Amino acid sequence: MLRSTSTLAALAVVAALAVPTTAAQATEAPREPEAVGAGGVVASVDPDASQIGIDVLRRGGNAVDAAVATAAALGVTDPFSAGIGGGGFLVYYDAKTRKVSTIDGRETAPAAATENLFVENGKPIPFPEAVTSGLSVGVPGTPRTWQRALQRWGTISLDKALKPAEDLARRGFTVDATFHRQVSENAARFADFTSSEALFLPVPAVGSTFRNPDLADTYRALRKDGVSALYKGGIGRDVVKTVTQPPVKPTSTRNVRPGAMTMTDLGNYNAPQREPSHTTYRGLDVYGMAPPSSGGTTVGEALNILETTKLADESRTQYLHRFLEASRLSFADRNRWVGDPSFSDVPTKELLSQEYADTRACLISATTAMAGAVAPGDPRNPKPCGTDGTEAPTPYEGTDTTHLTVADRWGNVAAYTLTIEQEGGSGIVVPGRGFLLNNELTDFSFTPVTPGVPDPNLPGPGKRPRSSMSPTIVLDHGKPVLALGSPGGASIITTVLHVLTQRLDRGLTLRQAIEAPRASQRNATNTQAEAAFLATQDDEALAALGHRFTSTGEIGAVTAVERLPDGRWRAATEPTRRGGGAARVVWPR
Repeated sequence: MLRSTSTLAALAVVAALAVPTTAAQATEAPREPEAVGAGGVVASVDPDASQIGIDVLRRGGNAVDAAVATAAALGVTDPFSAGIGGGGFLVYYDAKTRKVSTIDGRETAPAAATENLFVENGKPIPFPEAVTSGLSVGVPGTPRTWQRALQRWGTISLDKALKPAEDLARRGFTVDATFHRQVSENAARFADFTSSEALFLPVPAVGSTFRNPDLADTYRALRKDGVSALYKGGIGRDVVKTVTQPPVKPTSTRNVRPGAMTMTDLGNYNAPQREPSHTTYRGLDVYGMAPPSSGGTTVGEALNILETTKLADESRTQYLHRFLEASRLSFADRNRWVGDPSFSDVPTKELLSQEYADTRACLISATTAMAGAVAPGDPRNPKPCGTDGTEAPTPYEGTDTTHLTVADRWGNVAAYTLTIEQEGGSGIVVPGRGFLLNNELTDFSFTPVTPGVPDPNLPGPGKRPRSSMSPTIVLDHGKPVLALGSPGGASIITTVLHVLTQRLDRGLTLRQAIEAPRASQRNATNTQAEAAFLATQDDEALAALGHRFTSTGEIGAVTAVERLPDGRWRAATEPTRRGGGAARVVWPR
């Protein structure tokens, strides 16, 4: 999603305004998919946000300072994918200690939630009804994540980190085709809520200037009072009222179920620092997000499975075949074993062991694809080529997350994925506050995925739903080589895995690895594939092995940075997916 900052034409006096812009008012920022240079880099989906991050680096801030400032700006320009009404995961490399750490900013279920949160009369609530409801809203984790990251590793205050985003929300930005499309696709939902309608409708025209003074005021309150404004104060009270009494228009016929969030739920929220997931691959150290995200364990297990084959020497067909099969197997294990580690005994270490990966890799045939969903293995009792129980298919997840990647002049690196889940989250704007609430609790399994088999991802009080977010940092002898992440729901995992193997095994440049057509196998009968993938001969060769494909839209939207041998940095983003990305560097060369 790419836009440019427009100059302030007039003080906004309503919740939001979309007014025509002229060439004199705004000049669209360049849509650069790649930038190379020194002094630090930022890669995000939006040029305004990336530029704000670069400005922080130029003023002497570090990677965490820039990551928080960029994320806050994305809450302005990409509000349908991120914002303070949601959560996310931050993976951070500290150049001084050469240590990778993570912050878990995943949303939590209210204390009143039970495993039947989305069950009525013995049956699961229809998914669209669960999404657009107060039931789906988890306690937001993003503000606490920002606070914790800045306190732990930052050099500037939350006050200073949020100021550029506040200014951006107040003066406005130029609406692009992606923003216009996202509002259009959510217009029916937004029209059912007084607050959402006031902010986003009528659908703003491409080229108009969109302002959000309510969000600017919300950022100002967070700057003045800190995150307690949300977790203990007025913003939080407004969030709770919105969840428990959704502002549904009297004329709406939509069945909007209220949630049960309380101020106690907000006050009890914590964004813990967790040990990252870790595996080695081709002599490199790959770090990611451990549970409750399934990203680190599933990417790591798939890499371990693939390490049994020298992918660089395989034909393109065999490389893709093994990539899809490794994805299938690791998703079967993910679906069976991964959940919130505070509620389930997740075998993280065992899932990431090479011994276990070897017992899964031997299920892959060079001549025949596995048929449909496969059963998981037992990582605590691995048996060569063995499976355990029945098939473990992958439930649906929303795809409209966002990811940003930052590196600074000292070599610190931040990979940060944040989200409100669906495009537009729950569809409910907090009245007078200018931000959408998440629908993250629909990432829980509504009922057990496999009847009769324990499901670690059922709802529960204070529980964090399983995620697929996969912010990843790769080190070589303690120094950063590559960092990346992507939106895309469960396809985040396959997207990150695809880029990693294309870059590390197949010899593609980072930009080529990001641009390459994608397919995503997530333990299903059919593999989702982009039209560009189906337009190649790959699908025909893979079909001969038994793979079956279903056409889908864009898969993922990667942002990444890598360290070059001469010490410079490269930032890379999508050239076309989601309208293209914005790579920026402090000192271009």
